[in-house]
Amino acid sequence: MQPPIPTPADSQLTEITRAVVLRYHNSWKRRDLDAALALYHPEVEYNDFFQNRCMRLGELRDYVSQTMPSRPDEFLDHIDRIRVDGDTAFLQYRTAITLSGRLAVFHSSEAICVRDGLIWRINEYAILVRDSHADEQRSAGDPRPPASRLGLSPRQLSQLANDLEEYFHKAQPYLAPDLDLSQVASATGYTRNQISYLLNQVMGLTFYQYVNQKRLQHLMAQLRPALSTRIDELAFSAGFNSLSAFYRCFRQHTGLSPREYLRQLDTQG
Repeated sequence: MQPPIPTPADSQLTEITRAVVLRYHNSWKRRDLDAALALYHPEVEYNDFFQNRCMRLGELRDYVSQTMPSRPDEFLDHIDRIRVDGDTAFLQYRTAITLSGRLAVFHSSEAICVRDGLIWRINEYAILVRDSHADEQRSAGDPRPPASRLGLSPRQLSQLANDLEEYFHKAQPYLAPDLDLSQVASATGYTRNQISYLLNQVMGLTFYQYVNQKRLQHLMAQLRPALSTRIDELAFSAGFNSLSAFYRCFRQHTGLSPREYLRQLDTQG
């Protein structure tokens, strides 16, 4: 059976939809917030399935400003041509945003419905594909697990990374040897799942690896030639609750034992 032949009315609707969606996508590529907002229908409904969230027009200025690429190394690129059928268009693209100092790449797809020459409905799906730091550790056919229903857009994941770094820098919670994920979640206002996703899937670390890295950074800032304090004492004061964890973390970071590292410092000094 042959597919139905499009009528002139169908073809005209398709071209109107294509023109609207092209203007919309180009406004994102130009990082033009006002141009993007001007294309939303007064009754627009935006469904972001990454966040499991439905938004109306009044919520979209804040949302778009948070998710639109803004830094020089961030981008939004098509990975397929825009496909249009009547009043609906389908887009696939990559976005890259900065997370904890590294670019994280998301693969997104949208189904956009146009009414009265404006965008009336959007269904958006996004998954984390990779981050620039871990590319060499992961094959292209084995992307990290997708994020869903975490209440965070890609831009908000970037904010989470910044908030977490700032909290650890200012409050130094790692100095407490019994620090756990629940305490960090309570102090920062994020959920355990959100923090775990950022650390595990984006940064490639467990919570305790991340905490021990902060402890080690704290200890390393105090190391110097002819150190009078025993390094074991420094390890416990930095929050390590076992010497085995400290020695393992130290060697992973420096490639040396603490004694070898101090000898090297003394030689260089």
